[in-house]
Amino acid sequence: MSDSDLTELRSRAAAGDSDAIDELVELAVERGDMDELRRLAAGGSSDAVDELVQLAEERGDVEELRRLAASGNSDAKDILAESSEE
Repeated sequence: MSDSDLTELRSRAAAGDSDAIDELVELAVERGDMDELRRLAAGGSSDAVDELVQLAEERGDVEELRRLAASGNSDAKDILAESSEE
C-alpha cells in the first residue's frame, strides 16, 4: 500500500468509515504497528484495543499491558494478574 493510499484510508477512518478503520486495524496488526493501533484505539476502535492487548501479550510488553489495564481494559488486567501468579 502506498503512502497516499494509507493517507486516504486514514482520512476515511477519521471521517467515521468503519470499513477503513477495520482495514487500518488489519494493516497495523500485519505490520506490528503498535502506534497505529494506539491511535485507532484512542479513536474508539475496540478492535484496535483487542489487538493491542494481544500484541502486547505476545511481545511480553508489560508496560503496554499496564497502560491498557490502567485505562480500564479488563483483558490486560487479567493477563497481568495471571503473569504475576506464575
